[in-house]
Amino acid sequence: MSLESLTALVRTIPDFPKPGIAFRDITTLLADPAGFAELIDRMADRIRPLEPQYLVGVEARGFILAAALARVLGAGFVPVRKAGKLPGPTVGIDYVLEYGADRLELHQGQVPVGARVVLVDDLIATGGTALAAAQLLREQGAQLMLALFAIDLPDLGGMDLLRNDGVAAEALLAFEGD
Repeated sequence: MSLESLTALVRTIPDFPKPGIAFRDITTLLADPAGFAELIDRMADRIRPLEPQYLVGVEARGFILAAALARVLGAGFVPVRKAGKLPGPTVGIDYVLEYGADRLELHQGQVPVGARVVLVDDLIATGGTALAAAQLLREQGAQLMLALFAIDLPDLGGMDLLRNDGVAAEALLAFEGD
């Protein structure tokens, strides 16, 4: 299956969550057995040479991709969640959004110092959440090998934000516009 075929499986929902936004919905690609398998295979091929110990998924659709990749690559899966969602002791990072602030957390000690990790999410737009997750992982002493996304919205600059912070970042698919 080609990248063009994968792109065609991503549904665009106009004016969601607000007027003027073209929401890129990956759930249609995930629901297609051949498309989902191809996406995971392509992402795994990119990650495999890095020999990660953990695939770190960002809430919520990043969980789906990172967990599948962890299984394929024989690595552990670690969720990065919004504040208050994880039981037990956590570490976190506060970050600023376009219209407010948020917090990401992971279980304390779940990513050992020096662990080789790849950060995974379905989509990168402005990059604020991905950058916060990357900073949280680095603060825990992880070796962040790559931030990998299924979809990039390059006009919104998230990939550049990560790269300017020293994070290697890639996406399989790109959609121009927001």
